[in-house]
Amino acid sequence: MGNALRFLYGQCCSEPPTTTTTYGGAGDQQLGHHGVSSTSVGVSALAQHLYHFEITSQVPEGLSKHVSSSKKAQSNWYKKLSKAWRESKPPPKTPEEASRLVIRTLQRHQRPDIEGILSFYGLPLPHSLVELTAGDAPPLADGLKFELHTLPVDARAVADGDTVTVYVSTSDAPESSRVPQEVHMAAVERNEARAHKNYTKADALQKQIKDAGYGVLHINNEEILARKYRIRLRGIDAPESAMPYGKEAKDELVKIIDGKCLKILIFDEDQYGRFVGDIYCNGIFVQELMLKKGLAWHYTAYDKRPELEKWEKSARAKRIGLWASSNPEMPWEWRKNRREHR
Repeated sequence: MGNALRFLYGQCCSEPPTTTTTYGGAGDQQLGHHGVSSTSVGVSALAQHLYHFEITSQVPEGLSKHVSSSKKAQSNWYKKLSKAWRESKPPPKTPEEASRLVIRTLQRHQRPDIEGILSFYGLPLPHSLVELTAGDAPPLADGLKFELHTLPVDARAVADGDTVTVYVSTSDAPESSRVPQEVHMAAVERNEARAHKNYTKADALQKQIKDAGYGVLHINNEEILARKYRIRLRGIDAPESAMPYGKEAKDELVKIIDGKCLKILIFDEDQYGRFVGDIYCNGIFVQELMLKKGLAWHYTAYDKRPELEKWEKSARAKRIGLWASSNPEMPWEWRKNRREHR
């Protein structure tokens, strides 16, 4: 078995590490797994089946219910897929990457069979894939203030389709130089209190840390003091949770960033204390994906970048996401109407 397949099988199919954070109780609150998330189950299943095929030459049971071709043809597909997976550097990690590999590898085979394989693993079908631009996001405008590199994001930190809470380790420069002395001392004393099972004192110190805008995260059995940042995605406005497509927008953002470490370029701070920035996840410009999937508007009142305008127009033309409606309500108008009718 090739290293790429062995690596992903081991990464996806072994017990994943966990990330937790403490918010004030004596115990620690679970923040969920990073590694295999609910959105990458199909990828790990495909990796496992390719691994199994290389050992046994057997295709998975149940596949025949999704495709019309013979077992012999199915074996041919898995032989090609195993080779393509081994040769991919790096191997697919997201459902979209796995779907593209299947489509590219089996492009000369019948379309219903390709779609059957994708459906079998719960991977995106060809029509739902969004092509992203090559390279980086739009050229940086003036006004970049600083850059963040986050710890793995938890799904529950996503408030809606354009807002997320992230944590940055205080061991990262220049974050380390910004930690107030009282926060650093509270973290040290909290660890000592927990070691002596003095949870009342630990809870009080934890509240002090939280009130100062920090948190204690547990990653791979290690405690990390981290600063909390609320991030507003720059240049887009997603439907509010109570609006049509509000849930879909939030779910899509969760799907993109759950369990991932992000690079965030900060340009501003809004009236609600959120930092306004461009978010990158594994080289993907997140705002581009949200716009192309029709799950956000280009927020032209605050952003004039032509690339974002073009991506929104592309989704409109294809009637994707919220653009399936002939006249979707704009989030800023929805918020204004809500305020006026209070």
